[in-house]
Amino acid sequence: MSGIELPGGSYRLGDLSVSRFGYGAMQLAGPGVFGPPKDRAAALEVLRTAVDLGITHIDTADFYGPHVTNEIIREALAPYPDGLRIVTKVGARRDEQGGWPHARTPAELVEQVHQNLERLGLEAMDVVNLRVGGFDSPEPGSIAEQFGALAELREQGLIRHLGLSTVDADQLAEAQAIAPVVCVQNFYNIANRRDDALVESTARQGIAFVPYFPLGGFSPLQSETLHKVAARLEATPMSVSLAWLLQRSPNMLLIPGTSSAQHLRENIAGAALELPADAVAELDAIAAEAASEG
Repeated sequence: MSGIELPGGSYRLGDLSVSRFGYGAMQLAGPGVFGPPKDRAAALEVLRTAVDLGITHIDTADFYGPHVTNEIIREALAPYPDGLRIVTKVGARRDEQGGWPHARTPAELVEQVHQNLERLGLEAMDVVNLRVGGFDSPEPGSIAEQFGALAELREQGLIRHLGLSTVDADQLAEAQAIAPVVCVQNFYNIANRRDDALVESTARQGIAFVPYFPLGGFSPLQSETLHKVAARLEATPMSVSLAWLLQRSPNMLLIPGTSSAQHLRENIAGAALELPADAVAELDAIAAEAASEG
């Protein structure tokens, strides 16, 4: 990999080093993350560009498409370059209407891991995240049975490391009593900061925090504030959002998705933006105001 100096440097997931600026493969599938992409050649190009630029962290799931993104990843990148780490999620499936029903029984989770391995052409997954919450928030309750099933696959050598997606602090602690957790992937951004305490806790423990939807869930007023800050800095809202996340905590890993190689380059350049203190204060006030109103 030729690479460039990616913003944020690198971070360790257990014994695996990954670039803090990663790539999320969800948008490689068709509209609604369902079916094949409109432009398969462009999908292949963006993955190859990501690797050429030095990205070593690709986030995927076999239920994207379903199966589409993993098949494209294999076509674009196999045989995989040394140092490239592929992280997947299990715990859901797609129905014929494009819905996202849960698939969380131990048997379903084991089957999904094997499907990821088969479609990606791998003998072991670098990281498997157990997704247990809803679209953007955790669903309280025990995850011991589900996480235990994945821990058994880790003992068998089919998974190197385990992570969690859309969980709360209690579920993280419950999982850690079963097996080590290297990352937590939750909905989090400038305007949606209910996981601030979890960000701090995972940072202290050396666990990566991987936010998804960097521009998701903004109210009109919040979006207006973000756009004003971005305009003042002569940057895009996405650039400001990614830069804020990188500067928020050293354990923050980014996985913005795009189906365009040019947009990928723009996201990388944008994340390198150094936000001045007054801009950070203005952005931090977005969530503070929402919390006081709630």
